[in-house]
Order: sequence, then structure tokens, then C-alpha cells
Amino acid sequence: MATQSPADAARALIAQKEAIEAGLQFQVSILSANSSTLDSPLIDAEGFPLAIDIYAVRNARIRIIELRNDLAAVMNSLALALQSVYDPALAPAEPESPEPEASGNKPFAKVDGVSPGSPAAEAGLQREDLVVKFGSLTQKSFSSSSLKPLVEVVAAHENRSIPLKVLRSGQPVFLSLTPKAWGGRGLLGCHIVPYSPP
Repeated sequence: MATQSPADAARALIAQKEAIEAGLQFQVSILSANSSTLDSPLIDAEGFPLAIDIYAVRNARIRIIELRNDLAAVMNSLALALQSVYDPALAPAEPESPEPEASGNKPFAKVDGVSPGSPAAEAGLQREDLVVKFGSLTQKSFSSSSLKPLVEVVAAHENRSIPLKVLRSGQPVFLSLTPKAWGGRGLLGCHIVPYSPP
């Protein structure tokens, strides 16, 4: 049997993450249907069982704790898998470039818009910022004009900060961006497009 490539391993972990999240959502819906939370009592003030499906609530609570532990383990594995796919430092050694610093400072994406009140706005991202580094991603992480690697890193870092390096008016600016759910679309609230130097 062929060894799984780092990219395939990352894709499999992303599928696992989505399946666990769907399972969590289902179990939470069972609690909601019974007007319960993870901590709400199952008996009233006089010690009588509440008029809810206590067995289903107890089972859902146990499954939520198990699934949260599973999700944490998968997220850790996914972060490592994505690093091995996209971090040039973990890739097989290549002959040294005559300008290693210059090649690592080339922007690969441009911020085309930032929504007010979004995680991107909170991080200080601005329209026209040129992205040089996004977490462990650099220009070398992209083999085509697709920004799919960036999308995958964002998905793997929900509610966890990602260090960014951008060029703003030709000057490097270092930011920290935390992808998270907010009032608008996506986890970032900004529009990022591929960038090629003119």
C-alpha cells in the first residue's frame, strides 16, 4: 500500500474535522430540543426529573465531551500536517537560492477589501496590503494562482491566531489575525486575491 502524501493526510484530517463538527452540531441540537445545556440540571427544585428526555440529554452530553476531545486532537494533527505540506522549512532541502531573503519577501496575495468589524479589520489589515507571509505560507507555498493553501490554513486555525507579514506602501507590517465566526461571511471578513508583481 502506498504511503499517504502530506497533502492527502491533511485532506483526510480536514474531512475528519468536518465530520466531527457535524456530529457536535447534531448532539447540541438534541440538547436544544430538550431546553438543556451541558450544565443545566435534570431535576427540578423539589428533586423530580424534568419533563425532558433525560437519557438523550445525558448521552448527548457525553458525546459532546468525547467529540470535543476528538476535535482538539484532529486540529493538532491537522496543524502539523499543514505545516509539513506548506512550510518551506520542513520541505526537503533544496540548493540555496542566491537571494534567499529576497525570494521570501515576495508578495503572493493582495487584500482587495476589508469588512468593518471583521476579524481582518480587528487585526489591522487594510485594502491594498500585499501578503508576504500568512502563517507558514510564503510565495513558495503556491504552485498556481489558486489560494487554496491559504483557505486550508484559515480553516485549520479557527479561533487561533495566525502571524502575518504584509507590505503596506512598500514597508513591512507584522500583524496577528484570528479567524473566527463574526456577523458577516467567512472567518476573516476580507477579500484576498492572488497577486503577481507588475
